[in-house]
Amino acid sequence: MQTIIENKYLSVGVTTAGGTLTSIKRDGREYLWQPNPEIWTGQAPICFPICGGLREGKAVTESGKQIELPRHGFARKMEFEPLNASEEKVELRLCSNSETLAKYPFDFELVARYELEGQSLRITYAVTNTGLESMPFFIGGHPAFRCPIMPGERYTDYSVRFEKPEGDVCRAVPSTGLIDVESRDPAPQDGLELCLSHQLFDFAETIYDRLKSREVVLEGLSGHGVKVKFPDFDYLVVWSKPAGDFVALEPWGGLSTCSDEDDVFEHKRGCIVAAPGQTVERSFTVQPF
Repeated sequence: MQTIIENKYLSVGVTTAGGTLTSIKRDGREYLWQPNPEIWTGQAPICFPICGGLREGKAVTESGKQIELPRHGFARKMEFEPLNASEEKVELRLCSNSETLAKYPFDFELVARYELEGQSLRITYAVTNTGLESMPFFIGGHPAFRCPIMPGERYTDYSVRFEKPEGDVCRAVPSTGLIDVESRDPAPQDGLELCLSHQLFDFAETIYDRLKSREVVLEGLSGHGVKVKFPDFDYLVVWSKPAGDFVALEPWGGLSTCSDEDDVFEHKRGCIVAAPGQTVERSFTVQPF
């Protein structure tokens, strides 16, 4: 089921399938990638209860519980329940069930909230531990934006501008999807600007694991683009596919299992541990222009 929220600036589509975005329009112009099954079927999946992947898809908690999860977790493949909707705000909910407990043995409630704030869309993930013991988890966004946005433009007319100069980056190992944090590359941008090209994504995504910026701007020569602000997230992944006319700007609260990590879930970078009854919220904003 799809819901549209609108104000005088933006029109945003949200679906219960994965609890995610289907459209972000300003002045009738679409900014969100529209899926092409020959390239990528996603648009803006929610990464929960992990961001990225686990070594061989498995981990164990400090208390000995077994976890077995696909890349980015299961939320993106599940049906959410509509909670509340108004002209400018919608909330969708996913609760633990027998299917999730078999992979991730914790009771939870995940609410995805989409709210228009003037010219910006605020996306909030609220995770509540509904169980009786501490719950480790990760949460992240994966929005992909059209690139180019305007007719007649090329992919190479666009760049991603960072808030602050960034240092070196790490990359995922293609054969496993895990991260080699010891073999590092210089940041691919020139100063604050990461110039886009399809060749940039021939190998894998670019992972900013020592991130200084909490704001990036995707912009083309026409002056159209999107600003993404993510003060609640410590990592940013920039990803596309060589044939994809999109770029994903992904605020993550964790990473795939890294080369210097063991397989204990709580030992992974960025792990959040919610006490019984505790709700943890993480937000980011998208402003098309």
